[in-house]
Amino acid sequence: MPKFAAGVVKFQSEVFPQKRELFEHLSLGQAPEALFITCSDSRIETAMITQTEPGELFICRNAGNIVPPHTSHTGGMTASIEFAVAALNVPHIVVCGHTECGAMKGAMAPEGLDALPHVREWLGYSKAAVDIVNELGRELNDTERMALLLQQNVVLQLQHLKTHPTVAMRLAKGDLQLHGWVYDIRTGDVSAYDEKADQFSPVSERYAAEVAKHALGDC
Repeated sequence: MPKFAAGVVKFQSEVFPQKRELFEHLSLGQAPEALFITCSDSRIETAMITQTEPGELFICRNAGNIVPPHTSHTGGMTASIEFAVAALNVPHIVVCGHTECGAMKGAMAPEGLDALPHVREWLGYSKAAVDIVNELGRELNDTERMALLLQQNVVLQLQHLKTHPTVAMRLAKGDLQLHGWVYDIRTGDVSAYDEKADQFSPVSERYAAEVAKHALGDC
């Protein structure tokens, strides 16, 4: 805790003054560009990965970057998705998984979660992805199976997103885009899902046109 307290002091004395104008603007409201759904894993630093400033991402985090399918039950994820999509009108939603994910390891071996009943139940929302890996990845080694699971879980959660009424409505209107990413902690690589091709490719390739346009805008 002393380290964190010292960090707050440094933020107040050094960082905040340099960005005072930004924070004064943010005090008037928020207009994030994306709802960013990712894992609670402490190694995932969203602002560092995306190089974004405060106010640009509306972030939801949980074990396994999971999106429960829509039901009449009100949960934190459901309410946050509804708020981001219907009230904040975010134009993008990103579901971002990551390597070395403990949640996905647990999903692959739920029998080891007897002491964590709530975690085991939560990871049931990834069961379809596990089933796909067990069917399509029979000849793969453990590392390859986990890599496939990380991707299939992201794709599954994107499908779950489409069951939420506010998301479905915005998708029908054509003013909302869904994105699936997988972040590699060791290498820093980020791969993105291409729904039409049904495959993941490097972000630099998947969004080549958008990145080039942004680079020109910065010049």
